[in-house]
Amino acid sequence: MMEKSTGKGFSVGLGLTNECNLACAHCYRDTGRIDRLSLEDIRRACEAVPVRSVNLGTGENGLHPEFHAILQYLRERGTTIALTSNGYTAAVLRDDELCCFADLEFSLDFATEREQDSWRGPGNWRLVLDQTGRALRLGVPVTIIAVMMRTNYDKLPEIGALAARQGANFRVNVYQAVKTDAFSLNYEQFWTGFQRLLESCPLAVCNEPIVRAILGFDAVSGGCGKGTIRITPKGDVLPCVYWPKRNLDLAELEKWGAAIVDSPAFRELDRIPQFCGNCSFVESCRGGCPSRRLLRGGLDLPDEFCPFAAGKSPLSFASRAGSLRQFPKAGSACTTVFGAKEQGEAKG
Repeated sequence: MMEKSTGKGFSVGLGLTNECNLACAHCYRDTGRIDRLSLEDIRRACEAVPVRSVNLGTGENGLHPEFHAILQYLRERGTTIALTSNGYTAAVLRDDELCCFADLEFSLDFATEREQDSWRGPGNWRLVLDQTGRALRLGVPVTIIAVMMRTNYDKLPEIGALAARQGANFRVNVYQAVKTDAFSLNYEQFWTGFQRLLESCPLAVCNEPIVRAILGFDAVSGGCGKGTIRITPKGDVLPCVYWPKRNLDLAELEKWGAAIVDSPAFRELDRIPQFCGNCSFVESCRGGCPSRRLLRGGLDLPDEFCPFAAGKSPLSFASRAGSLRQFPKAGSACTTVFGAKEQGEAKG
């Protein structure tokens, strides 16, 4: 194995399984067959590189037959753990297991029970709210997560308000066309969505590169391909969960160790489109989201939401500063987190 880094380690996203109790139309998980990472796979990954934190996502991890054993292994390592769930996995965990998470993320796509249950399935709304309340009563920080897509981009502030009423933070990912572009945003929808969010919700973290640049923030330290590793249920090792290329596996991770960030597969994310070379924002946005560029046309093209590439004038935003607490996903994904200082925190 190549020499490991002595830094703070990686944010490792583990897709334990692609199984799910729901079948959401916009989900990126592979549904062709059931795949699972084993407990031994998790051990190999955690021993191959220094691990800063682990996020359990992709499918519903509670459906994995070794889930409780994997969770116990991560707890014994002292790993910072976060979970992204539609509510099912949290519901099958004991209170002591739930309390081991540094952050629990529950997915909501709409702010009303009728719309949410129509989109994800009957009872999902109530399950999410019940598990949110349970987690907060146990002192576990909670974040409500939504995907910004053409079906809800103009309704996200209402979800943010709902999260605030529950005592949770609110995180937004932009939809990525991994399987279909049916839910992809156009330019106007993207910026309308963010304008409404920034005007109505206090901003804690913004790592969506184009938005971050327009807000005048410096480049993210780390991020996809630098401080993150994603491992799919098939055992593919990726720099970003949305990255469409499959070049590395667990054996390659063990071979490279922390130096995997210098592998050709990871360094590919560093490519900056020629169009962006002389832009004053290039050091902060780095050409936009690499996965989105590759999925939507090619790495050599600028991000489709760049106002300069679209021949538009950048919007101006009146954002409000929010929570200063540490979020496990901050700096490790093209994501945006909203929440006031007191939201999503442990309750006494």
